[in-house]
Amino acid sequence: MATTKPAALKSLRDHPSFLLSQLGFRSDERFAKRLEPIGISARQFGVLRALAATDGQSQRQLSATLRIHRNVMVGMIDELERRGLVERRRHPDDRRAHAVHLTAEARELLPRVETVLDACDQDLLGALDQRDREKLATLLQRAIDSAGLAPDVHPGYNAIEPVT
Repeated sequence: MATTKPAALKSLRDHPSFLLSQLGFRSDERFAKRLEPIGISARQFGVLRALAATDGQSQRQLSATLRIHRNVMVGMIDELERRGLVERRRHPDDRRAHAVHLTAEARELLPRVETVLDACDQDLLGALDQRDREKLATLLQRAIDSAGLAPDVHPGYNAIEPVT
């Protein structure tokens, strides 16, 4: 039986999707590690950012915006409320719903997380000058838009995970 020689494979360095995955994995790891001292997760940060953009959303609205299962969202809001980062109030337009609002503590915390993001950018992209970083951000945003991803929402937010 004759064997065929496998076709030559391109280097993984020639596959931008692999490179993005490799860098994205490292970015997720480092972001999570840098958030540990602050005491929040990337997913919780996403909720706080969504509220910073539009405070007073209902849990249902937050679930839809962030594409997080509503049962998971309830647990996340419960935890953020226990931590004093959000508070539930009666929703002005729907008696059955609660509006979720950032607390003063959350508003003080968000700039600290922005500093963490800046450090992550420097860590991962330190070899690029500002012009290259801006070009990279533009290209990545174009790819994100083309992929139909929600603006400012990490697709990993929608994974259902146990609520502790």
